[in-house]
Amino acid sequence: MDNYRKNNLRCSINTTRIYSTSFSLGVRLLDKQYRDHIYSIYGFVRYADEIVDTFLEHDRATLLEEFRADAWKAIERGISLNPILDSFQHTVNECRIDHALIEAFLNSMEMDLHYHRYSKEELEKYIYGSAEVVGLMCLRVFYVNDDKAYEELKYPAQKLGEAFQKVNFLRDAQDDYENKGRVYFKNIDFSNFTPEAKQRIEAEIQSDFDEAFKGIVRLKPQVRLGVYLAYRYYLNLFLKIKFAKPEAILKQTLPRFQSTKGCIDV
Repeated sequence: MDNYRKNNLRCSINTTRIYSTSFSLGVRLLDKQYRDHIYSIYGFVRYADEIVDTFLEHDRATLLEEFRADAWKAIERGISLNPILDSFQHTVNECRIDHALIEAFLNSMEMDLHYHRYSKEELEKYIYGSAEVVGLMCLRVFYVNDDKAYEELKYPAQKLGEAFQKVNFLRDAQDDYENKGRVYFKNIDFSNFTPEAKQRIEAEIQSDFDEAFKGIVRLKPQVRLGVYLAYRYYLNLFLKIKFAKPEAILKQTLPRFQSTKGCIDV
């Protein structure tokens, strides 16, 4: 069984390293006791995101529903023949990850199959499920037996995920708008994306980064540097976006990181 678990975990580690070199570097800065669980979370969210964003020639709704069902079976049984899901269920069960966070994440992935323009309420629900809950899963790994610290750091962890997600929205605006027909920002017309509209979005993102940083400095030393590295990567990307003209964003001329939509998206 030990070899089986190691082999399955290796799939999550390889998935992380193939899709995100920068995130892999951040994980390596975490204390050893946390790394495997974060790899497992990344593998899970990466696979779900691939279903809705990449498998365009397949029945994505059916694939996502099967992935959802298999994930819950794995968590309930404590084992799966899917290496990614087996690795994830081990983390969920060992680290007491709230099942409501997983359900919220999967619901947001499903929203990407059906929604193209989001109301304020729909966008808040989407960002919570696609990004904030991933940060909360990671936070629970860091504070598996410390409910007090977990509760105290929930808000900045959510704001970090929100900041990452909004940067992703701007970074991916050309692909989302032109190729997938998605517009995540309410009352933003990308056919007439003005500097004023861009500045309004950037002010929101800056506020999210500021709130997130307040939590990062309070993290335990064993994980602080790894999370800070992810924060710095995204802050640097945000600064590139701020200095870019609106038309440059829609031409997708900005440097890009391989990533997924979650808050660990680096």
